[in-house]
Amino acid sequence: MESSTYGHVTDWNEVIKKEVRGLNDADLGKVQKVHETIVVTERGSINKEKFYLPKSITHGYNGSILIFDITEEEAKQKFMTEPTELATSSTSTQESRDTEADNDETRVQVIEERLDVSKEESLEEATIIKEPIKETKTVEVQLTHEELIIERRPASKPTTTTSETITSELPTPSPQEEVETKTEINIPLKREEIVVSKKPYVKEEIVIKKKPVTETKTVTEQITSEKVSVRNSAGEEVVEDH
Repeated sequence: MESSTYGHVTDWNEVIKKEVRGLNDADLGKVQKVHETIVVTERGSINKEKFYLPKSITHGYNGSILIFDITEEEAKQKFMTEPTELATSSTSTQESRDTEADNDETRVQVIEERLDVSKEESLEEATIIKEPIKETKTVEVQLTHEELIIERRPASKPTTTTSETITSELPTPSPQEEVETKTEINIPLKREEIVVSKKPYVKEEIVIKKKPVTETKTVTEQITSEKVSVRNSAGEEVVEDH
């Protein structure tokens, strides 16, 4: 190859899609991208291969072919791996594009209420009341009492008995005393009386226990949410793009 045929590259944008050759006319594909220090080439239609060739080893450019001072074997061994600087640059470029896209967006927060149901413990008191209840009860009781039995007997025939009688206890007045004097004789009579007393006793016991009871209750409450609609200058509603 004659050096006069090839000159220096003055505008790297011109070499995009141009053929790339190495030493001994090695086919290194076509230029895909040009970075600050790297030229990215690609060859093949099915099994594609990429080369990341430094600009520093460029031999020359004749308007249609870009020549590098490197053999095909050297290109495969040294320049088929994407340099770290390109990977970082690609990521930065994508982030920059994402940032630009974000800068073009207007974000509107749509608010919705959410039910937050919690439990709190409250204290209730159960009151136990004991009160007296009055009722009337009737009980039949047998009572014994003494009564007088009066018998009239002739005086000439006094009766002597082995048992104690009222007559034996009375003094025998003289006929003169009976006629002229008023006599009172007291005779004791026995009688049983009812004595009523009330005594408290334990009738029964009431045992009071506490146990937990779980029940399910339904809470119904209205919540508020926001709906967003966008209208253009003509007043027409803009359909959301999914």
